[in-house]
Amino acid sequence: MNVRKSLALSVAVLTLPLAAPGLAQQPGLHVGATVTDPQGGTVGTIAAINGANLILHTDRHDIPVPVTPFTATPNSVLFGMTQAQLDAAYEQAQAAAAQAFAVGAILRDSAGVVVGPVTALDAATVTVRIDANVVRLPRAALAASPNGLVTGATRAQLLAASVPAPPQPAPAPSPSPSPTSGN
Repeated sequence: MNVRKSLALSVAVLTLPLAAPGLAQQPGLHVGATVTDPQGGTVGTIAAINGANLILHTDRHDIPVPVTPFTATPNSVLFGMTQAQLDAAYEQAQAAAAQAFAVGAILRDSAGVVVGPVTALDAATVTVRIDANVVRLPRAALAASPNGLVTGATRAQLLAASVPAPPQPAPAPSPSPSPTSGN
C-alpha cells in the first residue's frame, strides 16, 4: 500500500469514531478541575476536554470519559464512582480490549458489517483480510466490542484502501512413511 493511501486511511479511520462536534460541553467543567465522588473523595483531575469527552487523570491512569456523568457544583465536579472503582473498571476494560486483539479476531465496520479476520498484529498495527486483500490499520483505529473488534470506517473504505494479499506458502509435503522390513 502506498504511503499516501495509508496515511489518508489512517486519518479517516482515526477521526470517524470521535464524538460528534455538535455536542456541547457541560457548563462548569474545565481543565484542572478536581473531580470528587459523592462522599467527597478525590477521583482525579480533568486533564483535557474534547467536545463530549474528557480525560480524567487519576493517580494511576488518564481515562477518557464522556462528559455526561459529571455534575459541576460551585465547589467541585461530582462523579458517581470512587477513584478505586474507576481505576478498576478502566483496568478491566483495558484487559478485555487486549484480549480482543488476537489473530483470528473478527473486525466489524461502523455499521456492524463483518470486514474480516485479523491475520497479523504487532504493537502498533493490525492486519485484516478482506476477501482476497489485506489492509493494515493502526491499533488506535480499532476498539474492542462484545462482537470482536470494531472500526469507525466502513467495509467499503477499508476494501478501497486494501492491497492484494500475499500468496500463502504451499504446505510442506508430509514425509513418506519409511518402508518396513519384513521379518
